[in-house]
Amino acid sequence: MTPILRARALTMRYPGGSSPALEAVDLDILPGESVAIMGASGSGKTTLLHCLAGILRPTGGTVTFASGAGPVQVESLDDDGRARLRREELGFVFQQGLLLNELTALENVAVARMLAGVPRAQAEAEAGRWLAHLGLAGMEQRRLGELSGGQAQRVAIARAQVGGARLLFADEPTGALDSATSVEVLDLLLDAVRQGRTLVVVTHDADVAARCARTVVLRDGHVVSDSAHAGASVGGPR
Repeated sequence: MTPILRARALTMRYPGGSSPALEAVDLDILPGESVAIMGASGSGKTTLLHCLAGILRPTGGTVTFASGAGPVQVESLDDDGRARLRREELGFVFQQGLLLNELTALENVAVARMLAGVPRAQAEAEAGRWLAHLGLAGMEQRRLGELSGGQAQRVAIARAQVGGARLLFADEPTGALDSATSVEVLDLLLDAVRQGRTLVVVTHDADVAARCARTVVLRDGHVVSDSAHAGASVGGPR
């Protein structure tokens, strides 16, 4: 099976750093996989996610994404090209959601489509369908201060998927949530995998990693372990 994302000899050095944040990382992500990236603070896991997603341009190596139009060399794109790739092909869920406080739940989701050129009425209709799908029907006009942490993350998950992204990146998506809400949020992310999407999640939580199909462990910018979970099913246990 052709990987949806392939990294080869991926290296990242920050100016003034005494050692590389990533060094010669090779990684394949297959379509429909759920992959957890783990490691101690400073191990390079968020840097890896950002390089894979085109948020950062690595200082060495290649990242190839199997887009709907064919293979794309992510690191060779200019800033506008990488922004377009993220907008059209990828979805993101972060620990604090990175939602806009002044917008309603509906507007936070719809804005992702409007940035892609979709008319407002259509964007809001699509956003409403996703919010309802994720259990937020009736909450469309609430602002972030009127939502719980778990509800806000549902808004972020809706925003990540509303554009039809085939590959989702999540950076500590349950890190600020209680254990019960963490399970609910992870259920939703793994449901996306069950529906044919691919998930890459950075986490410190061994329980989150255990529910993914694979766990990749980083140490000092190197992959030190890449293991499939025996018997793991797509979407994880309920």
